Amino acid sequence: MILGTKARYAVMAMVELAGRDPEKPVTLAQLALSQEITVPYLEQIFSKLKHRGLVVSVRGPGGDYVLAHSADDTRISDIIEAVEEPIKMTRCENHAGEGCLSKKTRCLTHDLWDGLGKQIYGYLHGISLADVRSGKLKSGRVPDFQAARPSSSPA
Repeated sequence: MILGTKARYAVMAMVELAGRDPEKPVTLAQLALSQEITVPYLEQIFSKLKHRGLVVSVRGPGGDYVLAHSADDTRISDIIEAVEEPIKMTRCENHAGEGCLSKKTRCLTHDLWDGLGKQIYGYLHGISLADVRSGKLKSGRVPDFQAARPSSSPA
């Protein structure tokens, strides 16, 4: 799995937003400047984050966006999924029992990669914006998690 720039930039911007005063909306221009991301790219990202209910847009001179939920309640996995970056390792699609091989069978390593994808999801789901802001990950302490993602149908 290679996490795309859209997902990485979304997480970076959300971590930045989580560190701001929740009573003072932040403009995309401010986030773009501090994170070295272009405003048009952030507009695309924040449109998806807003659609998924992770941020709220605020009209007026005070700014543009605030978090929709507390930093403690906003999971990194939710941000990545909001910008439509899949957290999966297999090349199989969800085709009701069909697999990734030309014969519509699953490859021999499907369960290996599917399990790894679930572990990655569990790790990202176990981390909140507050965890990243607090530096918990820097100390080497990682959250305990279980691969809580619903199992995908065989593909």
